[in-house]
Amino acid sequence: QVRLQESGPGLVTPSQTLSLTCTVAGESISTPYSNWMWIRQPPRKGLEWIGVIHDTGSTSYNPSLNGRTSISRDTSKNQFTLQLITVTPEDTAQYYCARDNGDWGKGTLVTVSS
Repeated sequence: QVRLQESGPGLVTPSQTLSLTCTVAGESISTPYSNWMWIRQPPRKGLEWIGVIHDTGSTSYNPSLNGRTSISRDTSKNQFTLQLITVTPEDTAQYYCARDNGDWGKGTLVTVSS
């Protein structure tokens, strides 16, 4: 069973960069044909797909985030990282990392506030 765990600051100041790390256990993030995603859910709203990093290291992002997103990985640590720049209070959300087979982390709340 794959286990995913999000980590990072719970509070980010507006205009700064949100950075979260997902640590994966039970499967290599380089497993062929595997895809590793970030998803968020703002308060009282639905789920929003942020982006994905594939087994090859290539990435795709939700265009609605206007190029503010970057996902990278450290295969030696079996981790992948989300960076979201120039955050606003509208980026306040529960952030989840997930594998495309349905395994999700428990999520972490990030609040953007001064």
